[in-house]
Amino acid sequence: MATIAMKVRPEDLSQLPAGKERIPEPVILVIFGASGDLTKRKLLPALFHLRQNNLLPKEFAIVGVARRPLGDEFARDMREGIVDFGDVDKSDPKLDEFVGHISYFALNFDDPSHYASLKTELDRIDKERGIGGNRLFYLATAPEFFAGIVENLGAQQMAHPEKGMAAIVIEKPFGHDLGSARELNHQVNAVFEERQVFRIDHYLGKETVQNLLVFRFANGIFEPVWNRNFIEEVQITVAETLGVEGRGPFYEKAGALRDVVQNHMMELLSLVALEPPSSFEAESVRREKLKVWQAIPPIPILNTIRGQYGPGIVGKDHVVGYRDEERVNPNSGTETFAALRLEIENWRWAGVPFFLRAGKRMKKRATEISIQFKQPPLLIFNRLATDGPCGEIQPNLLTIRIQPDEGIALRFGAKVPTSSQMSVCPVNMDFDYETAFGKSTANGYERLLLDAMLGDQTLFAHRDGVETNWALYTPILDAWKSKTPEVFPNYFAGSWGPECADHLLERSGHTWRNDLGRH
Repeated sequence: MATIAMKVRPEDLSQLPAGKERIPEPVILVIFGASGDLTKRKLLPALFHLRQNNLLPKEFAIVGVARRPLGDEFARDMREGIVDFGDVDKSDPKLDEFVGHISYFALNFDDPSHYASLKTELDRIDKERGIGGNRLFYLATAPEFFAGIVENLGAQQMAHPEKGMAAIVIEKPFGHDLGSARELNHQVNAVFEERQVFRIDHYLGKETVQNLLVFRFANGIFEPVWNRNFIEEVQITVAETLGVEGRGPFYEKAGALRDVVQNHMMELLSLVALEPPSSFEAESVRREKLKVWQAIPPIPILNTIRGQYGPGIVGKDHVVGYRDEERVNPNSGTETFAALRLEIENWRWAGVPFFLRAGKRMKKRATEISIQFKQPPLLIFNRLATDGPCGEIQPNLLTIRIQPDEGIALRFGAKVPTSSQMSVCPVNMDFDYETAFGKSTANGYERLLLDAMLGDQTLFAHRDGVETNWALYTPILDAWKSKTPEVFPNYFAGSWGPECADHLLERSGHTWRNDLGRH
């Protein structure tokens, strides 16, 4: 298939208006669970990128909180993480200055007396640096500690300080089913008001995901055909080549449906399907996303597929099956693959199938949204195409690549340059982010951390959305739990998943797109 690369000229970029940068007020960022990989690999590199771009306030502090007594070792370890995982030059003059803002506080999450000492330490740092009382608490711990940390912060009046603002960022998973999500929401909102709560999904920090709204609503040629009259189907794929990477105990409790589908994929679906918001502000965007999720009827269990990978070859490497992974039950019934068909019963999307699939140890790493348009009512070139070098005319396809090759491609038919016959072949118009704008070192947390410090909840989940999605998926989880899978493992590592996932689409005359990635 021929590809036409779409590029942005450097002179166009140089003429972009500078805009008004949003700089937060001075703040202390308190990271609970700071000794974990997330802080070292994602959060601190993202914060340093903000510092490099002069998007952090002059006065700020980062306090890592965890149970181990790390002391000054923590700041040194974070410095290494910024260099190794943030693509940062270790001689960057801003690096040592940034690390000087990092400190550590050892705390037992279950001991209320430790929170009084933490408050005293934060007040000391606040006075020393002139912060003004602002606090942003980030929960990067295991989920079982969320409620206790929130309760203790409330007991020490750190959720509603006498001066300054307080807010809390909560990492997923936010509950493991509808009941637990409701309970956690109740516990959090008993201490923090909803306007103070930032439930984070790092997918929403990715440039390509945010660009979905720009692509749809800033370009007049797409919105008129963005509906059931012109779109045949929508496919969303989140495929990973990795296995559980030593996280066996976590994944045994989660599985693909909880880990990826219920949160990341539903966020992607909502951005594809929502109606135009009245403004790009938190309340308007969240309202339209919620309407999409509420318009999805219960998903029949027959429209769901689960799978688990066995041994196979990924790339050139022989890998073990899931049940042979470290710290995994050798008879595990946990799914490492999930696929389903759902519909959105509203005026725009009635009758259009949405196919979602997510899996580990797949043939290729790719997160993509594929939107296939309907064929013309009369295929006047189809006979000629069948006789030509390219076969039957293919439907137009819009592909939004989230990772790893971020970009957007549009497939359409074009005449082959020959005078002997009217041959039609598919070609791609391909926009690639790196080619157009240069390689970015951002990991997606930069925008989300900045928005949280600014109090902007647009790219964060609201409690109503969380509970609506759990209401959709809890019956599926209950049904799967009630019946042990008969044939696990049911797909080879390095494949595109179990055959039954293909049958899910074939029943309605559809097939999965497996030619993922840039062409």
